[in-house]
Amino acid sequence: MRDNLSLKLISQAIYTINRHAKTAPEPQHLYFLKNEAIKKLLAENRAKKIGLHYSKRPKLSHQHSILLVQVGEYYFHILPTRDDFKDLPHLGTIDNAHQNPHVQMSLNEAKKIIYPYINYKTDNQPKMKQPRSRSPYYIPSSLGKMEWPPTKSRWHD
Repeated sequence: MRDNLSLKLISQAIYTINRHAKTAPEPQHLYFLKNEAIKKLLAENRAKKIGLHYSKRPKLSHQHSILLVQVGEYYFHILPTRDDFKDLPHLGTIDNAHQNPHVQMSLNEAKKIIYPYINYKTDNQPKMKQPRSRSPYYIPSSLGKMEWPPTKSRWHD
């Protein structure tokens, strides 16, 4: 029962992370969490590879395939390996046959489930923003730097 409960929580957390990644301005970290969790579930035989789908978003106008994975009652797509192309059936275009049940879980709650599961170490320190590098052609504007009232007159010397 404990494994089913934890698998259910993990699959709901992956679903939540994946849902947020689709709308995030910088989704790389969220997709990393999703992929690492699914890889670990596959290694533990707690997830199942179903088959290949054509992606809805071709890269550089070239069609490519993605791997459909079942985790509990949820389905996710990840990038396939070379062996997946040899071993798994191609299911064609993505259809609506594999709809995920909705879950009410915050992104923070989902991360609290996934981070320990994949042994991801977080540092709680806020990241410092990198200073923007300036172009070698940058010329600072003199607007707003002129003295007012002028101390030297150009026209009355």
